[in-house]
Amino acid sequence: MDSVSFLKDSLAPVENLAIRPGELICFSAIAPEKSTVSVELAGQTMSLFPQYQSLELPDNKAVLIENNQPIKSDIVKHQGCGKIAENWNFSESQKTLDLGQPKYQLTLNNQTITQLSTGKISILSPTKFEVAEVIVEEGVARTGPSSDHSRLTPLPKGTRATIIGRQGDYLRLDYGGWIKADETRITTESVPPNSLIRSASSRQVGDWLEVSFPLQVAVPITVKQDDQSLTLTLHNTTAKTDTIRFNDNPLISRMDWQPILSSQAESQNAVQYIFHFKTKQQWGYKLRYDGTTLVLSLKNPPQLKSNLPLSGLKILIDPGHGSKNDLGAKGLTGYPEKDVNLVVSKLLEAELIKRGASVFMTRQGDEDLYPQDRVKMINQQEPDLSISIHYNALPDHGDAINTKGISVFWYNPQAHNLGVFLHEYLVKKLNRPSYGVFWNNLALTRPTVAPSLLLELGFMINPEEFEWIVNPQEQQKLAKTLADGIVEWTKITQ
Repeated sequence: MDSVSFLKDSLAPVENLAIRPGELICFSAIAPEKSTVSVELAGQTMSLFPQYQSLELPDNKAVLIENNQPIKSDIVKHQGCGKIAENWNFSESQKTLDLGQPKYQLTLNNQTITQLSTGKISILSPTKFEVAEVIVEEGVARTGPSSDHSRLTPLPKGTRATIIGRQGDYLRLDYGGWIKADETRITTESVPPNSLIRSASSRQVGDWLEVSFPLQVAVPITVKQDDQSLTLTLHNTTAKTDTIRFNDNPLISRMDWQPILSSQAESQNAVQYIFHFKTKQQWGYKLRYDGTTLVLSLKNPPQLKSNLPLSGLKILIDPGHGSKNDLGAKGLTGYPEKDVNLVVSKLLEAELIKRGASVFMTRQGDEDLYPQDRVKMINQQEPDLSISIHYNALPDHGDAINTKGISVFWYNPQAHNLGVFLHEYLVKKLNRPSYGVFWNNLALTRPTVAPSLLLELGFMINPEEFEWIVNPQEQQKLAKTLADGIVEWTKITQ
């Protein structure tokens, strides 16, 4: 970069940003290496310094072609962090104080230019609290202010939390997660929403064990699954608990709880509930608020009958893609993935029915379904297992000639054991190459009401494997082997 200028769109913040009083804020700009850079905001000036050892991470999909290592960046960023002085005068009704756009200054070869960032910075009031209430069925909580950031446990409709920051279209909530502003209703309150909890109780409702947590406020939550336990965390909650009613049941051996006490004045207390399962396999869970009472529903194991190996098991099959608007990958002949997905799914449906399973198909033909349509079906049907059938392609720069094999994708830990078992079973019984087992944040792996998998059964773009994919005899063998694998897996979960 020889010209005396900043790289376009490199001045932070690019989007409007709101922070708490006294919070650390970082500035950055991309400018010529030997230039002198500073930034001015609210009457304060800060020098920025070049960072020479920065590393960039490739796109998430790079792991699929084993090319995900950090890359040394040739771009030199000028960066610096600091706190803006806290002597702000908020009016009684003021919720934010606008500090304006940071003004950057660059000096090189006795030339000086100034430029404003595109984003403004504002300070949130320390006494007027903006509160976000989730207005969609499941608010998408993330680790940062963009869809690029990882997902957290979805926030049920009605969840309320204090806004402690903003960036662009996203709100930063006091428990740590970020959510899009359009998934919330925002109010101004004089105190942050917090709750006590005094008790919990459980009851059987159909196939589900319902555990109720009466609260004063619908607080944010997170869920963590382990092999034979599930931990529910209620944020912004203080325990005053002496009695919990939890009767013996076929699913849970014990429920423990523990408080998480904050050591910082600005942080909030939380309470964790740990459920220890009697069964080797977790079969699904769901969360909702009834008013301000949180209801955690845990699915009981399916009751298999003795006449056929899968009798009593309900399985949802999702033939991936579909319709002329959603062809999926294409083979060398132009044959679309959507068609082979449907062929194999129907063969699998027949094999599962032979073994006694009840089967629901998300499509029987060329229905035009979005991923959210398929997810809605999974949540409505509440199957015991959900399997999405696909065939693969590769990201850019992949080696189509030398890449082949079966892969399985999972997201929730309750699906991991099934995913690994079916992958190994298919590879061994069909003598097919393995492409691997992946944790992956996909719409069809995220549902929690059942162990949910997405199977990529081969590569449409590999000439040799494509011949196997479209061979009718091999398709039948694949469907039979996959059904047998499910039978064998259910035996080890009993």
